[in-house]
Amino acid sequence: MGKITAIEPQKRNPQRVNIYLDGEFAFALSRLVAAWLRVGEELSAEKIASLKAADTREQALQYALRLISYRARSERELCQRLEQKGWDQTVIQETLDRLRQNGLLDDLQFAQNWIENRQTFRPRSARLLRQELRQKGLDEQTIQQALKELDEEAAAQALARRQAQRLKGAPARLFHQKLIAHLVRRGFSYELASTVSQNLWEELHDETNTHSQNSED
Repeated sequence: MGKITAIEPQKRNPQRVNIYLDGEFAFALSRLVAAWLRVGEELSAEKIASLKAADTREQALQYALRLISYRARSERELCQRLEQKGWDQTVIQETLDRLRQNGLLDDLQFAQNWIENRQTFRPRSARLLRQELRQKGLDEQTIQQALKELDEEAAAQALARRQAQRLKGAPARLFHQKLIAHLVRRGFSYELASTVSQNLWEELHDETNTHSQNSED
């Protein structure tokens, strides 16, 4: 048993306070956990243990919130970072549960956003996307559901159009060779890459021929 004689904010971290019992420093807590404590209050050993446990949970939660404020993370990624910090599994699971309940941790949403971002900036095949999401710790069912709406041919076409800008004026053989190789490196099958390359070549040259005829007219 001890009586709180002072509650002082830490100089280096104003979000934490130092608790003094019977005139001596006893322990530190987050402001949230210490919010209901008052100078003069008596604390039993059980209450002190409860406060420290709540503080540990709050620290884990705040750390997780900082991580996901930098970028979205999968549940497995977040779990690994919390493990690296040394929190036990009970604290980690409670932290993950709180984030899920507040809509801040959703592996399906994470996977869908990952795919959308990739297809917007760096299109790639479903095979490579599946591999990337596995590395993020997502389960196969979640990955499959997230990939359900992916139009792989449209993704290959989008990537091919970007790369084709660098191949303007190239002869047909070089155009196809480089474009197909680029698509295959991004995980698309040779058959799809070849089809997309041929269609794009014909489209670009049809446009060129049409433009030339209009100029002559």
